[in-house]
Amino acid sequence: MPDDTPLTSLEALREIYPPPKGRPAEKTLTKLDKHCKDFIALSPFLVLGTVGDTSPKGDAPGFVTVLDDTTLLLPDRKGNNRIDSFQNIVEDPRVSLIFFIPGVNETLRVNGRAEIIADPDVLEPLSFKGQPPVTALKVHLEEAFLHCAKAMIRSKLWDPEHHVDRKALAPAGRMMADQIGQNPDEGQASYDEAIRTSMEDEGRV
Repeated sequence: MPDDTPLTSLEALREIYPPPKGRPAEKTLTKLDKHCKDFIALSPFLVLGTVGDTSPKGDAPGFVTVLDDTTLLLPDRKGNNRIDSFQNIVEDPRVSLIFFIPGVNETLRVNGRAEIIADPDVLEPLSFKGQPPVTALKVHLEEAFLHCAKAMIRSKLWDPEHHVDRKALAPAGRMMADQIGQNPDEGQASYDEAIRTSMEDEGRV
């Protein structure tokens, strides 16, 4: 019979995964170099990981500001006020970011500790069409490194020939309506209206 006992120690893991050697073991940086900064400047999308949550963040390329070699500033625009990630950060400041650039198979990973900033003097330079973000996340970098292309190559994420027809899934508003027991037509209409209003308020459309 198969042994489905979970692996619960580093020693057990290393019996299966030998320690990394060469470039994978040597590539971790403790400061952002020129290549990292260039990557961040071209990235319109990232995933923010906290202890207990992951959240997508997106804006115009370069929306994350590099304050110095070890500090990033991520604006938080108006949203649904769940603030799952921010609640986690208040309790445990450890965060991870993974930056994406459309069409680029490599990603950039940043790990560090974050604090939530509400100072108007800090937020004002992050304004979009005169509207400052609600808050900003200041990330103090502990390590950064490029992640190789294999995941993107395997997934064909950027290949238009492998993009999924949106009709293969129910519209988002209908999915959410089903999940909370709302009338599907009303749920889709309210979802579309919320997205439209939010984008108009930000001057995106």
